[in-house]
Amino acid sequence: MNIIENYMQFLKTTKNLSEKTLRAYAIDIKQFMRKTQDYLNPDICDYINFLSTTLSLKDTSIKRKIISLRVFYEFLAMQELIINSPFDKLKFKFKQETKLPKTLSVNEVKQLLNCFDIDSSELSAFKKLQYNRDAALIDLLVSTGIRIAEASAITFDDIILHEHTILIHGKGRKQRLIYISSSITWGRITTLLKQQKSIKTTRYLFTNRYNQQISTQSIENIYTKYITKAKINPKSTPHYLRHTFATNLLSNGADLRSVQEILGHASVATTQIYTEVSSQRKKQVLRKFNYRNKL
Repeated sequence: MNIIENYMQFLKTTKNLSEKTLRAYAIDIKQFMRKTQDYLNPDICDYINFLSTTLSLKDTSIKRKIISLRVFYEFLAMQELIINSPFDKLKFKFKQETKLPKTLSVNEVKQLLNCFDIDSSELSAFKKLQYNRDAALIDLLVSTGIRIAEASAITFDDIILHEHTILIHGKGRKQRLIYISSSITWGRITTLLKQQKSIKTTRYLFTNRYNQQISTQSIENIYTKYITKAKINPKSTPHYLRHTFATNLLSNGADLRSVQEILGHASVATTQIYTEVSSQRKKQVLRKFNYRNKL
C-alpha cells in the first residue's frame, strides 16, 4: 500500500468525512504529488504560486487544496516520515469574496410547481411513476431546501409517516429531521412511497428507470427538464431552490439559528449570508413601493 492509500485509509478511519470530500482530498494530493519532485521536502509556496498563476484557480479552490495538504503533512509527521509539517510556520491570506446566493423569484417557483398540475390518470404505469417521482422530488426541494445529495439518499425507513417528517442524512454524516409543512408536498411524497413499496425492488424513495438510487446528476437533469418546461431562468440549478427556501424563511421572519438547523449548516456564519439577500430584497421593495419616495 503506497503513501496515498495509507493516507486515505487514515482519513476514512479517523475523520468524519463524506465520500465526496474524501475523493476531493485524494485528487488534491495526487495533483500535488505529480507536481512535486520531493514531497518529503516540498516547496509549498512554489506550489501555491503554481495553482494561482499557472492554473489560475480561484482562492476558494486553493484554500481547499491547502487544507488537504495540511492534513496530509500532519499525517506524515504522525507517521514520523517528517519531523515537522511545512505548514507549521506558513500562513496564507486570501481576499474574502462574498458572493450572494442566487435565487428564484416566488413567481418562478410557482411556474415550476405548475408543471405538475396535470391529470396523470391516463399515463402508463411507468410514466405515472416517473411523473410522481419528479413531482415529489421538485416539491420536496422547494419545501425543505435540502441538498440534492440528501434527497438522493432518502430511503423508506427515513420517512416517519405519523410525524410528517423525513430523516435527512447530511454532510459529515450528520442527521437532522425535516418536517414537511405543506400538505401538497406530503401528499406527493406518500403517493410516491406507496408506489415504490409496491415494486419491492428498492429501498430508496427516488430511483432511476432501473429502480436504483437516483444520482445527483439525474436530479440535475430532471430539474433542467422542468425549468425548460416552465420557461424560467435557464441558468438556474437545483441549488437555487435551497437558496430560495432559506432566503424566504428569513424574509418571512424566521430566526437565523432555526434556519441554520433546518439547512444543516455546521456554522451559523454560513447561514448569515442569506440575511444579505433578504436585506437586498427589502431595499428593492422599499425603493419601489415606499410612498415616502414620491412626497
